[in-house]
Amino acid sequence: MASSSSSPTPSVIKKYDVFINFRGKDTRYCFASTLHGLLLEKNIIVFFDDELEKGDEISSSLMNAIEESEISVVIFSERYASSRWCLEELVKIIECKQMHQQMVRPIFYHVDPSSVSNQTGTFGEEFAKLVKSFNKEKLEKLQMTEEQFKDKIQTWKNALTTAANLAGYTATNRTATFDIAMRVVQEVLRKLDDLHSDADNKNLVGIQGMLSTKIIL
Repeated sequence: MASSSSSPTPSVIKKYDVFINFRGKDTRYCFASTLHGLLLEKNIIVFFDDELEKGDEISSSLMNAIEESEISVVIFSERYASSRWCLEELVKIIECKQMHQQMVRPIFYHVDPSSVSNQTGTFGEEFAKLVKSFNKEKLEKLQMTEEQFKDKIQTWKNALTTAANLAGYTATNRTATFDIAMRVVQEVLRKLDDLHSDADNKNLVGIQGMLSTKIIL
């Protein structure tokens, strides 16, 4: 379903309909996989990173995949903020929302939106552990100064707060996660239909303009 003509920024070619951002150890074999499968059933092109282990550096190909997606779905779980990868992806996702009007839909999987926004509770504890893990040796390895890391922390916090304040879905112990996944899929389909309809209308206007020009000549 992915299309380049619907992109608000012509230079960005859309290769994927949906990018799923999640912490693998929390949701890979439950909600994330369910959502992924349901999206594929609808012939939606999904970027789903199924690598189990990741290194220190965030690959440029991963960042490009976010930018090349029409929609990003962020699955917040209690230990989401313990992953630097998740946070770096989230920063890029928010950047794409602000620069390219990318749709971002958060899903709060057994975590309260306020805990994500304010980094409190178990979610906040996991975030604090991550920050504490960046000792002097690790910062040197990443070629990052303490001042730069402080800026990085604030960037992560800003992205979490921005994402948590977006309209989304909350899954609790009383919620059927399959139903939520289906609701997300239905919303994605509606959004993609809108994007492709807008693209078709723009193309039609362009064709009509060319025909009008020919008649005048």
